[in-house]
Amino acid sequence: MSFLVMLLVIWVEKFSALRQRIQQDGWWLRQLRSLEAKQAGDAWQLLRLVLLPMLLLALLLILLEPVAYGWLALPVHLLVLVYALGRGDLLASLGPFRDAWRRGDHEAAYLAMQRDLGLAAESETTLLGQVQAHLLWQAYQSFFAVIFWYALAGPVFALAYRLLALLEEQAASPSLRQQATALRHALDWLPVRLLAGAFALVGDFTAVGRVLLHDLLNWQAGAARLVAVSGQAAADLEDARDGVATLDQLWQLLIRAAMLWYAAWAVWLLLI
Repeated sequence: MSFLVMLLVIWVEKFSALRQRIQQDGWWLRQLRSLEAKQAGDAWQLLRLVLLPMLLLALLLILLEPVAYGWLALPVHLLVLVYALGRGDLLASLGPFRDAWRRGDHEAAYLAMQRDLGLAAESETTLLGQVQAHLLWQAYQSFFAVIFWYALAGPVFALAYRLLALLEEQAASPSLRQQATALRHALDWLPVRLLAGAFALVGDFTAVGRVLLHDLLNWQAGAARLVAVSGQAAADLEDARDGVATLDQLWQLLIRAAMLWYAAWAVWLLLI
């Protein structure tokens, strides 16, 4: 059933507007602000905002599993997985930057990067590299990490990943954000390395191995940096004619990596 859910998710993503309707975070944000107003402890906020939704979802799935051979759980899987995907349209958010860069207007590109992507380059020379890293990280955290945890542990952990990401972004307490970051780092450790391996297989294997070798088993290595350096190495961006072409190359690399993950998942399901 999990593979069928993934096919339905692709349909929802590409051919309908259901994703925007499903990805409503207002209920969760209201709980967060309420707990912050009451000055609840970090542990209690993690319990209420992450662990409690996980437990309720797990209980619902347990209740639905024996009914109709488990097919009643399919819409729950679909709704949760769509909700757990990243927010916004990544390619659309890059549009103004791409247009400005194509015109050669680096000042407008910098302003678009600040306004639409929330990035700030230290210099003009690092501008494009930061946008490349942003594209790779957002694609990873929006799709690959969620898909990995859904395939490995089901919708409960896919939901947990998105709730931790929201907590890291929205929490007012620095200590709470730090705890959410630490938990998310633990969830990122394996999938980001599997994605880097997929980049190596569908891109420049030697270049990825060279940049990733020292950090492959390093627990402290950040997921955002690993996905950026491995993706940029795999895409062989030195051959690109202009900045916009590098973004296109990275997007094609991500598509090939996603196809490899799907194929590997399909083979795994056939073997078990």
